[in-house]
Amino acid sequence: MAVNLDAAVKLEQRLAFGKGVKNLRKAGLVPAVVHNHGQDSIHVMAPELELERIYEAAGKHHPLNLKIGDQKFLVLIKDAHFHPVKRRLQHVVFQAIKRDEKVEAEVPIRIEGEIPAEKVGLMVLHQLDEVEVEALPANLPDELVVDGTRLAELHDKLTVADIEVPEGVTILTEAEHPIATVVETKAMMAEEEAAAEEAEAAEGEEAEGAETAEAEEGEQTAEKPEE
Repeated sequence: MAVNLDAAVKLEQRLAFGKGVKNLRKAGLVPAVVHNHGQDSIHVMAPELELERIYEAAGKHHPLNLKIGDQKFLVLIKDAHFHPVKRRLQHVVFQAIKRDEKVEAEVPIRIEGEIPAEKVGLMVLHQLDEVEVEALPANLPDELVVDGTRLAELHDKLTVADIEVPEGVTILTEAEHPIATVVETKAMMAEEEAAAEEAEAAEGEEAEGAETAEAEEGEQTAEKPEE
């Protein structure tokens, strides 16, 4: 089911802390906290499935409208903790923001277009999925795009500098950080290693043969009587 990120997300204030949080999770609720511009943090909770859907849709870049009782907040998700084995959402951290102040957020990267290198059997190693940006909340993009058609030959790469940056957005991640690089497949590397081993073995046999011939020639010279 699609999530309407413009609709208010209703959270309930929670009084459970410490060991009580475990009982919340058993009841299908996820504890969360709202950091509010240096004021006291607000401890809240919401149904696990609802929060998971919101996090999947909003990530750490889409502003959300929170409603806690009579209070309303504009927020970004700053962190989301998942169980290391079960991968179930355990805790969410919201950061209250202001519409007229720039914020930092993590925006996903999408490689657009067909990648020529993949068509000829090469492999693309993805090295970066998101970048840190700064912008007003209204200018935060849902994704940033980079041209995949530039990945054609072995060792071709895309970096943060290749991203199409919308107006009003500043990328904070280092410009030279690689996003994707064209590399050989494991099968290609295995073939190269096998060829190198064969060449090395052939060189070894050739050297051994030369040493044997040299030794035999030395023996014949030693056996030859003096005139």
